[in-house]
Parts: sequence; C-alpha cells; structure tokens
Amino acid sequence: MADGASDIQADDAGLLNGTLPTPLYHQVYLVLRERIQSGVYADGETLPGEQELARAFDVSRITVKRALNELAANNLVSRHRGRGTIVSTGGVIPLVSGSFETLISSLKSMGLTTEVELLEVADEPADALVAARLKLEPGATVQRAVRLRKLQGEPFSYLTTYVPADIAARYSIDELRSTPLLTLLERAGAGAVEAEQWITAAAASPTVSACLDVPSGAPVLKIERIMIGADARPVQMIVGHYRPDRFQYHMTSQRQGTEGWT
Repeated sequence: MADGASDIQADDAGLLNGTLPTPLYHQVYLVLRERIQSGVYADGETLPGEQELARAFDVSRITVKRALNELAANNLVSRHRGRGTIVSTGGVIPLVSGSFETLISSLKSMGLTTEVELLEVADEPADALVAARLKLEPGATVQRAVRLRKLQGEPFSYLTTYVPADIAARYSIDELRSTPLLTLLERAGAGAVEAEQWITAAAASPTVSACLDVPSGAPVLKIERIMIGADARPVQMIVGHYRPDRFQYHMTSQRQGTEGWT
C-alpha cells in the first residue's frame, strides 16, 4: 500500500463497544495494532490522519491521539510533525510457529522466554462438559485454575485447566504458581502419557479479550486438550485461547505405505 494510502473501512465504528470497561482509545489502539501486525499497514507507511480516523471510528480526535500515542509508546509507529504517523514494525513480537506439544521448545529455539501469571484458582463442581471430558460424575469437584502466559511482556495465551480434586489435593497453590502443571501431575503420580485435542477458532469473550489485549469478539485460536494417564484415566482438561498474531500451529505428516498418513 502506498504511503499515505487509507484503509479506513465503513464499519470501523462498529468495531468499538462503549459498554466495555476498556477505554475507547485503547480499543482504537487494538484495532490499529492488529492491522499493523497483520500487514494491512506496512512498515514505513503513513497512517490515515487523526481527523480521518476520528470520523471512521466515530470518536473524538483526542481519543485517536491517545491511541496513536500508545502505538508510538509500543514502538509500532513513529510520529512526526508535518509528516504524520509512520508505521515502524521494529517493536513487533515475533510469531511463534510450532505445535502445542513443542511450544516451549519452539520458544527456547527462538531465544524467547515467557512469564506465567496465575489469575485464579478454586475448587468447583464440574459442569456437564468438564465432567464428560474427565469421565467424572456431573457435579464432581474439580480444581479450576486460570493462567495468563506472556511473551516478552505481551499477552500470549489465556489458559483454563481442570484437574480432578483428588489429584489436585497432592500439590499446593504455591506450587501451582511456580511450577508447570504437567510437572506437578507427574510428581502427584498422575503423569500424562496420551493426549486428545480439538483445535478451532473462537471469538474472544470480554474476559479473554481483556486478558489477551485484543478487541472483544476478535478471532483467537482455541484448543481443548485432555491429558490421559497411564491407567487411561483423564488427569487434566485444558482450554487455551491463543492470540493468532503470536502463535501459528504447525505439524508435519508422513505417509506410511498404503496405511495412510500419520
């Protein structure tokens, strides 16, 4: 796209939601950031002006100015008097490519590290889906834990895990804050040897959008995985939401004679 070219869309105002706790300027920032990171606005390109953006999003010029200043603070654009706001993608966090099984090794191979924050943990009755996945009676007690993983300080994934109460009782909440859950399961004698998972796209709920710092309703990569122990008992259910601009699922297959692909 040529310098100064506009990519204003007729329904831009519909991307914002004034009823959300997220300020409008930050919602505008999220929309523009997504366009920069997806290549809609290329490196070196001049963004539309403040007045044009204000009209497109149906917000005040001050709101747009705050959004552009936030982009600049995150090294996604540079602002120049008389020249406008120019895209500078040097601050974009790299896309991680791999399978969910090799996620951590993929990060390490790129020289990247993540931080994990335990947002909440509680014992609660399993709903019908969780009970079915974990092969428990509906209403059986499970430990529900929610984590936020960050990559270079930016939200990367929002993870909710469910573990049968008798297994969760073998480790402490303090351990849960500092130790990978799969490690805790192994220490608890419930190590996983098999997994079954489902991968789909989903619209970010208000909670997920707030934690992953994406617009409400934005598409995210959703995985649901069941970890199974050596005795064929499910030991963990995990539902993860990943930012698609941070993680790309990749797998390889090999043909085994006439038996098909594995």
